[in-house]
Formats: sequence, C-alpha cells, structure tokens
Amino acid sequence: MDDTLLTLLNSVDTPTVCNAIEVAQGKRGFNAFTRGTMLASDPTGVMVGYAVTAQIAAVAPPTEDAATIRARRMAYYKAMAEGPKPSVAVVEDLDYPNAIGAYWGEVNTTIHKGFGMSGALTNGVMRDLGDLAPDFPVVAGSIGPSHGFVHVRSINQPVRIMGMDVRPGDLIHADRHGAVVIPPEVVDQLAAAIEKMQETERLVLEPARAEGFDFNAFEKAWTAFEKART
Repeated sequence: MDDTLLTLLNSVDTPTVCNAIEVAQGKRGFNAFTRGTMLASDPTGVMVGYAVTAQIAAVAPPTEDAATIRARRMAYYKAMAEGPKPSVAVVEDLDYPNAIGAYWGEVNTTIHKGFGMSGALTNGVMRDLGDLAPDFPVVAGSIGPSHGFVHVRSINQPVRIMGMDVRPGDLIHADRHGAVVIPPEVVDQLAAAIEKMQETERLVLEPARAEGFDFNAFEKAWTAFEKART
C-alpha cells in the first residue's frame, strides 16, 4: 500500500471500502466484515493499517504466575511497537459476549498512539471516553467503567472480532460503522474501484438532490446507474 492509497483510504468511510471491494472483484458476496453494532470513540475517526493481533481476558484473574503474565504483556507491547506501519491493534476479548474489562482507556490509547499505530479494533470494552488519546480511534464492542482482571492471553495469532476473522498482517479499514479486511488481491485496484463507484453513485445522487426530482427523473438516472455498473 503506497502513501497515495493510504491517504485515500483515510478519507473515505468503511462502507465505501466494502462497496469498492465488490467493484474490484466484479461481484457481490465479499463477507470479511464485522457483524452487529459496534461503538466508536470518535464518530469521525478512521483507522487504516496492518493488523497486529492479540487476545485478552478479564472476567477471571490469570492462573499463571506474575512473571509469566508480565513477560507476555511486555512481548505484547513489543509486538505492537514493532509491527509494520501503518498498523492497527486488533484485540479479541475472549470473554465476549460477556466482556467486562476495559483494556482501551487513556493509558493504553496513549501508549499505542505513541508507538505510531493508527487505532484499535476490539470486540471488548473501552472507557475513559473523555480522556482517550486524540486522533487514535477505538472501535469496540462495548463501553464499561472497570478493567476487571484484564491480562494478555496470546499475541500474533488469528482472532475473531464481531464475526470477522483477522490474521496478523491483514489490511484493516475501520470507522464508526465497523471494520473490514481488505483482500490483498484487490489492493492495487482499490483506488480505481473507489473512483468508479463514486462516479457511478453520482449518476443517481446528483439528480436526487436537484430541485424538481420526480419518478421520471429517477427512472432516467437509475437506468444510467445500472448501465454504469455493468
């Protein structure tokens, strides 16, 4: 992914990316996206980057000794700091759908932003909504007040976030709508696909926004829209 594509992806929303993937693939049926309603710390925030994955849990205290738990936590931070940039922290809470431990708050968002990461995606909990690091969006499964017994369980393995499977290194786009994994085979076509999709949608949107729009105008615009999509 070059800087031009990165800038473009940061300027569009996740539904646009989902649609553009279908344009690039020439078919419907792409399904590597989150299910259900997710919560966004910043309604205007967009995150784009390669996934650095981990799993956490918080309902019950860890059963391993303190040294092992600390060593894994430090290995986690090292992985997040040294992952390929741009990067997104993709953290599965193993307690889902009963997650109670807010891993994402003022401290962790500030740390991960300091590492140069683009944001965090989780099926777990976030908190400290007024104090999260600026320009570091979090898209989470829920909001809660406590961190519980939160601890890192594993690092750099496949995870599942709200029905979406993510492997380390997958290219992620996420915003207030949820998240999507961009297939590697469409990356080189994505910019052209976004442009084509936006041009096609304008065939309907511009007439619909014009004064005097009626069914006849709609039918004409929709015919042009259908033709452009083929």
